[in-house]
Amino acid sequence: MKRILGIVAAGALSLALVTGCSSPDSSTTSTAPASTAESVTGNITVFAAASLKGTFTELGKEFESENPGSTVTFSFAGSSDLVAQIIAGAPADVFASADAANMKKATDAGVVEGTPSDFASNTLTIVVPPGNPKGITSFADLAQEGTQLVICAPQVPCGAATTKVEDATGQALRPVSEESSVTDVLNKVTSGQADAGIVYVTDAKSAGDKVETIALPEAATVVNLYQVAVLKDSKNASTATKFVELVKGSKGLTVLSDAGFAAP
Repeated sequence: MKRILGIVAAGALSLALVTGCSSPDSSTTSTAPASTAESVTGNITVFAAASLKGTFTELGKEFESENPGSTVTFSFAGSSDLVAQIIAGAPADVFASADAANMKKATDAGVVEGTPSDFASNTLTIVVPPGNPKGITSFADLAQEGTQLVICAPQVPCGAATTKVEDATGQALRPVSEESSVTDVLNKVTSGQADAGIVYVTDAKSAGDKVETIALPEAATVVNLYQVAVLKDSKNASTATKFVELVKGSKGLTVLSDAGFAAP
């Protein structure tokens, strides 16, 4: 009889211990929310200014590596063209503009989710073919008779900034061509179709020895502020948001800085 009572007591003790292990505190711990560092999946399309092609392509690869199962597709063009496409209904998840003016167009049209973020800045410089055949040394030299100058169109951020430099200096330019993106301007110079072009310092740096760079101190006060935002019609907002976080984070800042972009 004593043996039976001992077994019953032992069983009761074991039951009490099991009950204690399943206390409310223990249950709360086991259902804690997942880490915000959790990876995301799915496809996103990023509309980005042409001057971001090199850096964003690199960041896209980094993003896909950090988030297996994700795919980032890019559309690079002049910011004015991109915002027109977005407003017209082109499917996109993220918009990265080379200036605040075109981002404002998107915001005013109601296609942006939340508030856009500043993530970089850029300034203008002059590029000429190797050897500088026309002997260009200043902004004023660009207006010399016979100089084949190529610049961005006024509605494009780099073109709007060029216009501001003209206004500030009182020096009107006579370009032979106005391009829809800064990369088109650069290509005209590197291919020998132009004697000079006005591009961002980052584009001049990316061209390496294909061009020579002429300082443009007059552009020091004409700074283009780059902004990025998730779009309201995004089909994959969580992945789009995480890509924007990468752009604004330490890795994004390092890639942008290495390419010659300045802080916002």
